[in-house]
Amino acid sequence: MTYALPPLNALRAFEAAARHLSFKLAAHELHVTPAAVGQQVKALEARLGVQLFERLHKQLILTAAGQAYLPGVSEGFRHIAEATSQLKPAGAVQLQLGVHGSFDLRRLDLAAFRGTHEEIGLRVLQPAGLHELVEGKVDLLIARGVSHHPGYRCERISENAGLGDWLIAPEGTADCPEIESFRAWLRALPTEMRHARRPRLVGGVGS
Repeated sequence: MTYALPPLNALRAFEAAARHLSFKLAAHELHVTPAAVGQQVKALEARLGVQLFERLHKQLILTAAGQAYLPGVSEGFRHIAEATSQLKPAGAVQLQLGVHGSFDLRRLDLAAFRGTHEEIGLRVLQPAGLHELVEGKVDLLIARGVSHHPGYRCERISENAGLGDWLIAPEGTADCPEIESFRAWLRALPTEMRHARRPRLVGGVGS
């Protein structure tokens, strides 16, 4: 059976733009320019022969055709991602974690994470910031004082006063299995390890 599929890059651009209702936020997620997202969506509309968005002044709205198309496209990407993750052997899933320069890696107990998540090949880049995340050099970032960034999910790690540390991931990949595994690991860490205000830390772990 031959599947009649539009170009996958165009489908990714449509799916991201439809979730965000913004070419700009979709561009942040896909690490391209808003113009590139707009061109991909326009090409997809031409290919399908239907209009998927109404482009109003500073506003993007799904047409009835776009609303009908989105659930199937999103579900298709989810199935592809799940099937791909099931095929990968142990350690084949690579997760690149960026960490700001003043963060003490001992707080994460990375050796224990690697020991209990052998399917994930975790690498750490330190120092790293939003620039490395936006450019795709890291998949996930621990940043200082970044509580909001368009197209990214920002979750606070520590509850102490001040800027605090935040876990940041692109909206499009924030729920992928390896990132969810690391997020769950952070949540399960003892309070004194997640919060910088207490000095009790376990033994050092290299990156």
